[in-house]
Amino acid sequence: MANHKSSVKRIRSNNAKKLTNRYQAKSTRTALKSIRSEKDKTKAKAALPKVTAMLDKLAKKNVIHKNKAANLKSKLAKAVAKLA
Repeated sequence: MANHKSSVKRIRSNNAKKLTNRYQAKSTRTALKSIRSEKDKTKAKAALPKVTAMLDKLAKKNVIHKNKAANLKSKLAKAVAKLA
């Protein structure tokens, strides 16, 4: 167990940040799956900016790497463009 007051507080805040990061990352993955499984192009196009913003936010907070976010956005845009 941590001895210093500041390290106890740091542990608490790290756990809180871990929970929010995990929640946001999981929500983003779920949104990615829903767009990939979408058959209607108009619905997919409408959801694309929201998911792109989610990925950008995760990359900005260093939850995921910026290159991973860029790769996911690129693949997603290609998938939406391919829909008929």
